[in-house]
Amino acid sequence: MRRTVRWLAGAAAGITVAGAAPSTSGVAPTAAPASTAAAAPASTAAVAPASTAAVAPTSRAAGPCGTTKTAPAYRHVIWIWFENHSYSDIAGSSSAPYFNSIASKCGVATNYHNVTHPSLPNYVAATSGTAGLQPFYPDCTPSTTCSSSGPSIFGQGEAWKAYAESMPSNCDPSDSGDYAARHNPPAYYTALTGCSANDVPYSQLATDLAGNALPAFSFITPNLTNDMHDGTIAQGDAWLSTHLPTILASPEYTSGTTAVFVTFDEGSGGQTGEDCATNTSDSSCHVLTIVISPSTPAGSTSATAFNHYSLLATTEQLLGLPALGQAVSAATMTAAFNL
Repeated sequence: MRRTVRWLAGAAAGITVAGAAPSTSGVAPTAAPASTAAAAPASTAAVAPASTAAVAPTSRAAGPCGTTKTAPAYRHVIWIWFENHSYSDIAGSSSAPYFNSIASKCGVATNYHNVTHPSLPNYVAATSGTAGLQPFYPDCTPSTTCSSSGPSIFGQGEAWKAYAESMPSNCDPSDSGDYAARHNPPAYYTALTGCSANDVPYSQLATDLAGNALPAFSFITPNLTNDMHDGTIAQGDAWLSTHLPTILASPEYTSGTTAVFVTFDEGSGGQTGEDCATNTSDSSCHVLTIVISPSTPAGSTSATAFNHYSLLATTEQLLGLPALGQAVSAATMTAAFNL
């Protein structure tokens, strides 16, 4: 796996960390040890220029990415969200071999940013496009003061489901064991219909994949251990290595109609309310985002500045939905990753 790890670190060439000696090889510094999920300091980072993009050779790949050169009409988009780790925590980490492996075989947005800190405002921003995040500082469970009556991607008319690992019951608004309501955004939208039917425990995903019943939009959140919030990088990597192959082997993906995005809600460290969407000087604002689709060239990277609003805009563009809020003006990832 050594070659793969070196590739992903090199994809963000030009990144430096405050206090670290410059690399003469053009490879990003080695990520902090990943045996613990402890947050790294909010170190200064200079991200490669947004105009830079390295794309893999055009030869046909064995999969899961680069199996077609022409982007199809995507009918399914899946998001998988992990927690509280910066780009440099994962890229090049020996505790994240599967993350690095799948990244080398698909696409990586090397200049991708969360919107703010802490967790919940990022989930709300990404799924609604709103910039009005004050009700969600600090993290809170759904209530009359911690909720939104506005629109979200879950209510734009397309079929959708949220799959939340360890959630005791559908659309559950209360924390329970390894389930955190703040990582389950549908529960916060008071005008959303269908939450009780479509916001379901993660175990339902296997049934939907087997029955060729995947909705147009799927939001997947592992539990607090497996999303790396409470667990280690190695535990999150093991979870992804177990569950992502099932998605990639499903009829929905192998038929060439599904795109998958793997990202993190926020980087490690940072300050509550920090403006991270365009912040290239704080590593707590810089997270790894992997783009997986049949038409994304294997090994492709883009240093264009993207953020969670870009993820929303890209998904809405792929599914033919109107852009919400900040997604109207956000850069999309469709051209950069041949979607």
